[in-house]
Amino acid sequence: MASSSGWFHSNEFSHIKSSSFSSSSSSSEEEELLSLRMEKQSQEMINFIPGRFRMRRELFLHIQNDIEKHNRYFIRKRDGRGRLGFSSIQKITAALRILAYGASADYCDEYLKIGEATANETLREFCSSIIQLYEEQYLRSPNAHDIHRLLQEGESRGFPGMLGSLDCMHWQWKNCPTAWHGTHRGHHHKPTLILEAVASHDTWIWHSFFGMSGGNNDINVLDHSPLFDNIIHGRMPPVNYTVNSRSYTMGYYLTDGIYPKYATLIQTIAHPTTAKEKLFAAKQESVRKDVERAFGALQIKWGITQGPVRYWSKEDICNIMKTCIILHNMIIEDERGTDLEPWAPLPEENFRPLQYERDPSILAAYISARLSRIRNRRTNEDLRSDLMNHLWNIYGEEDV
Repeated sequence: MASSSGWFHSNEFSHIKSSSFSSSSSSSEEEELLSLRMEKQSQEMINFIPGRFRMRRELFLHIQNDIEKHNRYFIRKRDGRGRLGFSSIQKITAALRILAYGASADYCDEYLKIGEATANETLREFCSSIIQLYEEQYLRSPNAHDIHRLLQEGESRGFPGMLGSLDCMHWQWKNCPTAWHGTHRGHHHKPTLILEAVASHDTWIWHSFFGMSGGNNDINVLDHSPLFDNIIHGRMPPVNYTVNSRSYTMGYYLTDGIYPKYATLIQTIAHPTTAKEKLFAAKQESVRKDVERAFGALQIKWGITQGPVRYWSKEDICNIMKTCIILHNMIIEDERGTDLEPWAPLPEENFRPLQYERDPSILAAYISARLSRIRNRRTNEDLRSDLMNHLWNIYGEEDV
């Protein structure tokens, strides 16, 4: 039985009490030391950012600073027990490791001591912050200044009026719900999601449309894509150029043979016979590889886009793809080394006639007329013939 003073004598109880306090204090010190050690490791990782995360150290710190100001989740805080949480460098490092290497969330526990649930939450918060901060700038449609530069670039390569090259890429979805397998399986025989993109010579991705099921082909994706929305609604900056002494007012994209013969899409010649056709086919297929190179650069930089994606939510997967494209464009701009002025939204950049908005019938008529211009097969044939003659006048002496 216990005595009136309890199970222990008062001096024994005092000794145990002081021991527990010292143990708690030492535990707190160990946690502080562990936190400081992890912070030091994270700081050391910054020195290896070019190799690890495919971006310069300055760009990484710029992103870290912007995210800290935008999202309080990345600010280091103490929990209810007074322990220091993870720093912004640790959290951003964990998110970038998942994106860059395609690593699973629990892989971060080995080096950064971040658990699987926290790593997944960090990745979602990181993607959300990147999209909110940079989508307007790095996923914008070409403005008047961008179009002028793209037209100059296209003309220097023998394709006046070219705004880029268009193609699609499939991304395998490992955890696609079983009930969706029928609609998400295509020629890859595994569930996939499709990315449609337009890229320029520097592999900058000017247009991206992601989320269509893998059972669709490139034509189905194009029919649902907002690629031509700016032209249809009259918001596209003017595009004027001359090919073979003939004037045109709509830019075009280079594509492969599956796409329809629209005025804004120029395909190669499947079976060229004459020297002029062979030259055109060789040049078109060479320049059209810009979008293929962009897909390759995107997959090399962000390994998560290479292998099967293991997330369940389609919304999360779409945000991951959008984040990878934004970071891809940010790295290109950071490494471009040009003297272009910093980007800023153009004030009231709207080319839509206001009077059309007041009468829906008139607006519908103009939209229908613009769709007919975009899908004009005769314009496609004339433009391709003019481009063929234009290339022959420049490169006709070359051997094909």
